[in-house]
Amino acid sequence: MLDAEPVSGEELERRTIRRSEFVSCNQAFIDCRTPGSDRKQNYSMIGKGVSQSADQFINLQEPHGFNIGAAAMPNGVTNNLHLHFTAEVFLCFRGRYLLRWGARGDEGELLLREGEIASIPTWAFRGFTNTGPDDGILFTALGRDDTGGIIWGPSVLEEAAGHGLHLSAEGELIDTVAGGSIEGVPLTEPISEEQIAALRPYSVDEMRRRVATETDLDWSGDAFLGSRLPGGGAEFAPVIGYGLTEDRYQEPVIHNPHGFTVGRLRGRPEQGVPAHRHDATQVLMVESGEWEVTVNRGEPLTVRLGPWDMLSVPPGSWRSVRAVAGAADGGPANLVAVTGGDGRVRLEWDEQVVKAAVEAGRAIDHDGYLAPAALVPGAPGR
Repeated sequence: MLDAEPVSGEELERRTIRRSEFVSCNQAFIDCRTPGSDRKQNYSMIGKGVSQSADQFINLQEPHGFNIGAAAMPNGVTNNLHLHFTAEVFLCFRGRYLLRWGARGDEGELLLREGEIASIPTWAFRGFTNTGPDDGILFTALGRDDTGGIIWGPSVLEEAAGHGLHLSAEGELIDTVAGGSIEGVPLTEPISEEQIAALRPYSVDEMRRRVATETDLDWSGDAFLGSRLPGGGAEFAPVIGYGLTEDRYQEPVIHNPHGFTVGRLRGRPEQGVPAHRHDATQVLMVESGEWEVTVNRGEPLTVRLGPWDMLSVPPGSWRSVRAVAGAADGGPANLVAVTGGDGRVRLEWDEQVVKAAVEAGRAIDHDGYLAPAALVPGAPGR
């Protein structure tokens, strides 16, 4: 286990990204002047993502192995068809979005509702339209530090050129209306019809299996060694990859590698996850309610996070999380954990948590899952 230095107050503040600190860019992509797509706001909180603007503001540039951003746009506004080389996951924190896919958007459609999470396959054209309220927001998690950018549908590039926007071969946005020049600059060539025909199609049923609705989730109130102890009690559901769970019977909705795993945590006030650490990068994103995250052991520091706030916890750092206020609708507080890596994450628990769990008859077996302490060789106290 990585033995990280205690997190300083300055470092904790640097890694805390408040909703009020999101900075939008309305010229992040080549379709930013296309009618029907010209009122998009793009955000890059962790890494640049796939933004094509040199002016894109990034809250935290430190490599995590994944990127986190968001798209906000009024009702009826569309994000045009494009494909990604690495994973793209949509987390609908507010509103409704109609997803469509295929090079012409005619392979299928699905509606993504508030609280749902969708993973769109790589090398598949996708686009989406806000069909809900004007203040809807779609957070995105993108695989790898270097995403490789995106490929736009041929008609998107053609229409953008009519508005003075071009894309260099290196993926840089060139605005000839604002004085940019494409003279002597190699431009991105549109994908050919033959190349489009070679892409794998996806049926509606196949895509539906990549959307995690509330009824799809496998919630467990016994997902962690500390779940039954003071400071525990929060329920956990793996969404993409097995990730953090220590409940051997839990399964995620989506299994294929993304470069990160996604899990959802929910709890009533005073419920949470006791002190633990692991070696993976991790970003905790508050969906609803309010949460407190405490880092370090000897010199604990606590930060309180509200809706849409997020915290990047350094690898190897001790952390505990606790719900302190429920959702506005009276339901439990909800938090999303995005954790680096494709596989399971082995947690190290604070020694007091381990001792209390053994006294309650529980331990972690040699495969990293919960088991009766009396049956685990080498369990503390045996």
